[in-house]
Amino acid sequence: MPELIETPVLILGSGVAGATTALELADRGIPVVVATRAEEPAESNTYYAQGGIIYKGVDDSPDALSADILRAGAGHSYPPAVRVLAEEGPPAVEKVLIDRVGVQFDRDASGALSLVREGGHTLPRILHVADHTGEAIEVALARALKAHPNITLLTGHTAVDLLTPAHHALDRLNIYEPLSCVGAYLFDQSTGQVKRALAAKTVLATGGLGQIFLRTSNPVGSRGDGVAMAWNAGARLINLEFIQFHPTTFHKDGAPNFLISEAVRGAGARLVDSAGQPFMHRYAPEWKDLAPRDIVARSIHREMLSRGLTHVYLDLRSYIQREEILRHFPTIAESCREHGVDITRDLVPVVPAAHYSCGGVWTDEWARSTLAGLYAVGEVACTGIHGANRLASTSLLEGLVWARRAAEDIARCLPGARTHSAADIPAWQDTATEAPDPALIQQDMSAIKHIMWNYVGLVRTTARLNRALSELRHLEGEILHFYRRSKLTDELIGLRHAVHTAIIVAQSAWENKGSIGAHYRE
Repeated sequence: MPELIETPVLILGSGVAGATTALELADRGIPVVVATRAEEPAESNTYYAQGGIIYKGVDDSPDALSADILRAGAGHSYPPAVRVLAEEGPPAVEKVLIDRVGVQFDRDASGALSLVREGGHTLPRILHVADHTGEAIEVALARALKAHPNITLLTGHTAVDLLTPAHHALDRLNIYEPLSCVGAYLFDQSTGQVKRALAAKTVLATGGLGQIFLRTSNPVGSRGDGVAMAWNAGARLINLEFIQFHPTTFHKDGAPNFLISEAVRGAGARLVDSAGQPFMHRYAPEWKDLAPRDIVARSIHREMLSRGLTHVYLDLRSYIQREEILRHFPTIAESCREHGVDITRDLVPVVPAAHYSCGGVWTDEWARSTLAGLYAVGEVACTGIHGANRLASTSLLEGLVWARRAAEDIARCLPGARTHSAADIPAWQDTATEAPDPALIQQDMSAIKHIMWNYVGLVRTTARLNRALSELRHLEGEILHFYRRSKLTDELIGLRHAVHTAIIVAQSAWENKGSIGAHYRE
């Protein structure tokens, strides 16, 4: 492919938000380029979402759903955005996921869609595909992406920087214009070439940032790339202190922290100590094991500290029939079995882990950022839905709803938009002479993860946050020096994005002196 790509719309990321935006535009006849750092477009945070997506329960209503979202958000959610989600969400599930791409959600014996209840919800309203809902959704979306004639898929392409005339244009008078985005520099992992991708409209759909923490449920690509690029470009970022830690990820030395879905507790499993005794009634007597995630995660944290434990347990065997466990949670059962745990017979060791960023790139109700021409959808964005703490199964729905809204706004604005002149945006200048040392990348990334986990984790203090910022800023200097003298790789680009995102999160946590939702300060 040539060094220069010109397209009406460039979408960075191919999860539920990026893929839906692309399909909605392509179905309108608009050519779209979708770039993802993964080799397969299905590889995304969406793919690993186990629990489900909000639909509509029996006797449910937008008012009831809104009330649950606002309660979970600790009074910090943006009511107009919550209302948009509650009203447009269920119809979007039906039109896009069921009718357009044919996701086969589970059904009951009568053939009706099967609905479950998850933590923080007052009634069952969650659609699922056993315990691999995200995988089913993402595979269906990726299939549609690959088949669409109006979509060009660039896999193995890592976004390096957003292109902004104020920073990149050869005509320096652009610095006097309002900030805007005209595309991105993309690193082709297979050739080592950096391409200019110029677009009238650019959509950030790069997902989350969990990999800046030592323990996370997120896949390897969730390094905060989109947050860092938006920050470097001058976009407004908000609420990034609110990092939701999933209460239950598998814990065993040498094993990854993979997710044990909240749906397991929704089906009746209980959090217990090593003797099999439940403890959530002591911390959340109203909700017990189905309390909002921040409460459950901190309760586990307190239980571990008070008893000197490295983890607690989930007890499925005492509360759920074996056949039901295997029918509803086959993926979890298989993943645990690979590490010597039989969830039908054994207590499952679990610890909290970084799971979801409630903040991100500020957007309005149409997914527009503060940079002209730049949209953000999915976890990288902050619509205000999640407030200080995300309600279970709202993330896939938010990505779906705002993807459709972004596409609608882009389609409305595109006739009057034009691609920035390629002659004004210089080709990437590669002056580096060294191959990056993988040992240095690994050590620096490990340092970021440990700093964030120990100082900017579940429980924060002023002293810890001061230490985090001091160490991260020193590390940033070392990494930027390393970055400038080294030839690009995906890992090196990710390291630079990760240290910037870690500083942004730590700074946001330092500035918020109170405790609210997922941000807890002692």
